[in-house]
Amino acid sequence: MTTSWNETKQIEAHILSTAGTGDALLFEAKLMLDNDLADKLIWQQKAYATIQQFGRKQLKKEIEQVHQQLFTHRAHISFAEKIRRLFSKQ
Repeated sequence: MTTSWNETKQIEAHILSTAGTGDALLFEAKLMLDNDLADKLIWQQKAYATIQQFGRKQLKKEIEQVHQQLFTHRAHISFAEKIRRLFSKQ
């Protein structure tokens, strides 16, 4: 069960909905006829979901690092105080 580059591009176009109408219909027909292609589609969708989840985790980690830097370093004390005042109950 090898995947060609063209097949990978077609699967990606299907997942991202970037294929033209004719190509999308042709791909749908191929999916109905080719169980291996359907399996490849599922695995590529899982790969994309995993990559997206990893990206979100990385972004959260970077945001937390910026937060720690802004609210714990002495150089940013006045900024941190301004932000706390904005969000405090008055």
